[in-house]
Amino acid sequence: MAAPRSDSEKRKQISVRGIAGLGDVAEVRKSFNRHLHFTLVKDRNVATPRDYFFALAHAVRDQLVGRWIRTQQRYYERDPKRIYYLSLEFYMGRTLQNTMVNLGMQNVCDEAIYQLGLDLEELEEIEEDAGLGNGGLGRLAACFLDSMATLGLAAYGYGIRYEFGIFNQKIVDGWQVEEADDWLRYGNPWEKARPEYMLPVHFYGRVEHAAEGVKWIDTQVVLAMPYDTPVPGYKNNTVNTMRLWSAKAPNDFNLQEFNVGDYIEAVLDRNLAENISRVLYPNDNFFEGKELRLKQEYFVVAATLQDIIRRFKSSNFGSRDPVRTCFETFPDKVAIQLNDTHPALSIPELMRILVDVEKMEWEKAWEVTKRTCAYTNHTVLPEALERWPVSMFEKLLPRHLEIIYTINQRHLDHVAAIYPGDLDRLRRMSVIEEGDCKRINMAHLCVIGSHAVNGVARIHSEIVKNSVFKDFYEMEPEKFQNKTNGITPRRWLLLCNPGLASVIAEKIGEDFVTDLSQLKKLLDFVTDEVFIRDVAKVKQENKLKFSAYLEEKYKVKINPSSMFDVHVKRIHEYKRQLLNCLHIITLYNRMRKDPSKSFVPRTVMIGGKAAPGYHMAKMIIKLITSIGDIVNNDPYIGDRLKVIFLENYRVSFAEKVIPAADLSQQISTAGTEASGTGNMKFMLNGALTIGTMDGANVEMAEEAGEENLFIFGMRVEDVEALDKRGYNAREYYERIPELRQAIDQLSSGFFSPRDPGCFRDVINMLMNHDRFKVFADYQAYMECQGHVDQLYRKPREWTKKVIKNIASSGKFSSDRTITEYAREIWGVEPSAVKIPPPNIPRD
Repeated sequence: MAAPRSDSEKRKQISVRGIAGLGDVAEVRKSFNRHLHFTLVKDRNVATPRDYFFALAHAVRDQLVGRWIRTQQRYYERDPKRIYYLSLEFYMGRTLQNTMVNLGMQNVCDEAIYQLGLDLEELEEIEEDAGLGNGGLGRLAACFLDSMATLGLAAYGYGIRYEFGIFNQKIVDGWQVEEADDWLRYGNPWEKARPEYMLPVHFYGRVEHAAEGVKWIDTQVVLAMPYDTPVPGYKNNTVNTMRLWSAKAPNDFNLQEFNVGDYIEAVLDRNLAENISRVLYPNDNFFEGKELRLKQEYFVVAATLQDIIRRFKSSNFGSRDPVRTCFETFPDKVAIQLNDTHPALSIPELMRILVDVEKMEWEKAWEVTKRTCAYTNHTVLPEALERWPVSMFEKLLPRHLEIIYTINQRHLDHVAAIYPGDLDRLRRMSVIEEGDCKRINMAHLCVIGSHAVNGVARIHSEIVKNSVFKDFYEMEPEKFQNKTNGITPRRWLLLCNPGLASVIAEKIGEDFVTDLSQLKKLLDFVTDEVFIRDVAKVKQENKLKFSAYLEEKYKVKINPSSMFDVHVKRIHEYKRQLLNCLHIITLYNRMRKDPSKSFVPRTVMIGGKAAPGYHMAKMIIKLITSIGDIVNNDPYIGDRLKVIFLENYRVSFAEKVIPAADLSQQISTAGTEASGTGNMKFMLNGALTIGTMDGANVEMAEEAGEENLFIFGMRVEDVEALDKRGYNAREYYERIPELRQAIDQLSSGFFSPRDPGCFRDVINMLMNHDRFKVFADYQAYMECQGHVDQLYRKPREWTKKVIKNIASSGKFSSDRTITEYAREIWGVEPSAVKIPPPNIPRD
């Protein structure tokens, strides 16, 4: 087989990456050399690869700055309604290649770097991921920023500049070990500190009710220092801003008190304040009620709202003098989107500012707050819902507690007026949960204080209306919407899969990059033999490239003609990595039982991080690595079955594995995965999906036709029926011999010979308290995997299904999602207008 073309060769074929004009190439080379010269200080005259990376990053950044300034200038002059996307997570990954793609200068840079005797891909690999997120929720925020800029919206992402992002995962002896992610160690070329916009944030203290109004006094102050990162749209010269706050102690911190003599101690104590932005909490879909986390939530909200109000008051460019004082128009100029309940304190904080500071009357302030805020729900798992102890609020945010009590009282009065005498409904709908420990239900606060509430896939939005917020939906049905998630086709097709992007562009042109619905034109080529061959060839090249990467990085040799069966996402019981494990064990047992039989060779790759405190998730990782140890070293199996745990799965790793996958596993228990977005990435990149009718899988099956996915298992109704009957795992264990064999092997220590009892916690959970009913879907899953094997034996038929899937993935662009948010929640219209670039005089 011919050696695969390099990515740079593929890039040169696809003009959506920009034509490399001679002048442009010379310009980039000049800029690169200038930055390299100033980077290398006198005592170091030999450049390292990292020096080259920073020189290139700065050369590319230079192209952003003029566009960034011009975009912000336009916003100040035209004063559009601004969109504020508030999130405690932005899982951005790497920025260099994305910036080159969106500015259309990838080929220019490629050529310039090549002429300098360097390799662009090698430089791209040096960049650290900005891992300021756990998984889906944080990555969604990143895709949304890309789409908002591409659609020309005046949008801002606001979050926290964590010093340490999601931990780096090492596998030691088959167990996960966490390492701090010191991503800022060598500096971040993409951020710009803005100390001139530093703002105070208050904690603790007490509330004073006086004749002139309410005062929150004797507080402790922490300063919020903003760092701005440019967010370029795709080839439209729009560059928006992501502003992340870093905590800084004021210079008089702890020096104003009684410890006059303890100056050293006081300065050391600055760390306590600055710890607020030290580290990302590594929990996905799990609430941990720690005070530091509540501080983080209030910190981002308080700093952001001050910033929003400053910008609202001074609409003229470069002027900080207040010109607007009336807040009635606030919702016409400001939309605040709450990414889950983490920024829920925006609601009482905006009320505090309007009532206590701006002296608005409560009813008007409440109207303004509701019309401004909207809330996105991301999960239905009860353990993920934020319920903060009242006692913690009393101490940390006493004024906000009073405001929440008032909001709740007025809300309950309203409910009681509509449903007189229904005390149980009042209890269910209260923001305050009574009990041993009184708690604040942040989701209820969000629903009450927002004008729109949305789920993130159709099935999830239905569950939100019919169970999670049933009472609220009955009272205000017009408030509830669906906004099915999407992914940006710039990062998740153009950037990560240039070969496929090129093959598609040859057939239907390049407009699909900003209008992914155009992919449906590919349906005309499902039986086109040349196209079938080209799509299959790109997949094979991606598999060869990924195989080489795994061999070089992890010293594992894999069979590139085997089916790449990929299951990558956070490790969680509801995502059912254990169901995948049972399939692997059963496949292994079948191969051992009948060694002469012909099996479809598979390389099963499972990757993802477990929250450090989540014992069962860590056991699942140990199980996967232990199964791999046995299977991969069994001479009877050879290279027909390999099991690989993909260490330290993250955005930059996803960009490598997703284009190489044949099979995408999306196998959560129906009704538990709100949407999923990895599922969409695999679909767009030419993998087929094996999955349950959960999250966005339902809509993927609807778009492509259920016969073009491998759908199996219980639907939501079946799960509910089984709950009513009572799920009894032992019943399945007794009835299904292959399942019993697998479980018995785990119990007996077959997969952990040095520690036979290693997996007793896993077995005990599966047999006695499995909330996610793994055994109930085992048989259907095994049968479905059989169908996968059958189709994989017919490569032409397989590839035809792949093409149908790619052609049906247009709905799942985040451009479509954001267009719906803009029109149906924020009341703004996306714009296709291209801002003139900096070298052209302004209109």
